[in-house]
Amino acid sequence: MSDSPAPLADPHLVYDPVPGDGPKDVVILGSTGSIGTQAIDLVLRNPDRFRATGLSANGGRVGLLAEQAYRLRVRTVAVAREDVVPALRDALTAQYGTGEPLPEILAGPDAATQLAASDCHTVLNGITGSIGLAPTLAALEANRTLALANKESLIVGGPLVKALAKPGQIIPVDSEHAALFQALAAGTRADVRKLVVTASGGPFRGRTKAELANVTVEDALAHPTWAMGPVITINSATLVNKGLEVIEAHLLYDIPFERIEVVVHPQSYVHSMVEFTDGSTIAQATPPDMRGPIAIGLGWPERVPDAAPAFDWSTASTWEFFPLDTDAFPSVGLARHVGELAGTAPAVFNAANEECVDAFLRGTLPFNGIMETVTRVVDEHGTPGTGTSLTVPDVLEAETWARARARELTAQTGHTAQTATAEARA
Repeated sequence: MSDSPAPLADPHLVYDPVPGDGPKDVVILGSTGSIGTQAIDLVLRNPDRFRATGLSANGGRVGLLAEQAYRLRVRTVAVAREDVVPALRDALTAQYGTGEPLPEILAGPDAATQLAASDCHTVLNGITGSIGLAPTLAALEANRTLALANKESLIVGGPLVKALAKPGQIIPVDSEHAALFQALAAGTRADVRKLVVTASGGPFRGRTKAELANVTVEDALAHPTWAMGPVITINSATLVNKGLEVIEAHLLYDIPFERIEVVVHPQSYVHSMVEFTDGSTIAQATPPDMRGPIAIGLGWPERVPDAAPAFDWSTASTWEFFPLDTDAFPSVGLARHVGELAGTAPAVFNAANEECVDAFLRGTLPFNGIMETVTRVVDEHGTPGTGTSLTVPDVLEAETWARARARELTAQTGHTAQTATAEARA
């Protein structure tokens, strides 16, 4: 292992682009989402450690974005939707009043990317989806520390990210990868036998593939331990999120796929584990709360006191672990496959899944149809040999094709299901 490339994320290395004793200047991308709002809570509670200089959001919640900007007194606000700029300006004026200058407004599909390259110490990428790739690359190219919660940008653009990132520049924010990051600090790379990524099992743990055939959107959105956005919650129900995390762990820590294991842990107390060659296993555990991983991303190598709740060890509790049911949840195996194919295959997997999740949420695709359709799109894509020569246009072209093909297949599936239902009623 000692001769292999340096991992993207290494707890023993610290990248400090702007050394100093004052608060770290941070930019928060996706500020109105789940990760962003919790990051802002952390920043507001720790003004001696962090100072937010910029916020970005899609633009669907301009009132919240304006309130965040005012509370943090940021320099810049970015929105992806140019049509909401007048409403955003009105909301900012309502917050700031007439006597105080408004922050700069960036607007358009490249606004978050512009903000990611702005003057700051750390960029927290909390955007959902592969649209986070360009901001990720911009932050790395601008020599910012990247607190990465947008797993999709690493999944679809792994070689691009690896080509830009400097040792210690990326700090993972996903709870599982923040856990691995901390556990890896207990030993050297040569000591690592395998990584163990935990999964809650989602709302359908214990169900067979047949029992999943008719689950509803409401069922799938009822996650037992985490409060997340709809796309991430459905990905947790299908365990696609675990498949993506296996690819992410391989890319972040340079551990072969055969040494990355997934186990089901319903309580979501142990966020992941590292098994070392001497038989020791180091587990990172906290109650389910994303503020802890966010604090690692923003504060490392320092820890932020009281960032998140701790366990009450005087209260009895039960922690369970189960093997993954690969028949009911084939997503992890498919993710390993596309991860080993590399090139544009992970981008195809991710883009097809996003389209299928959207179709499921709209009620036009059954739950099991998500992975059936994604598998078909991946198989049709084949194994193009882009490898390490991957470019951004390669990724965009592959995603465009995968989305179009997934939409075609989901439309066919929806039409077939409607026909079957009509025939059954007749």
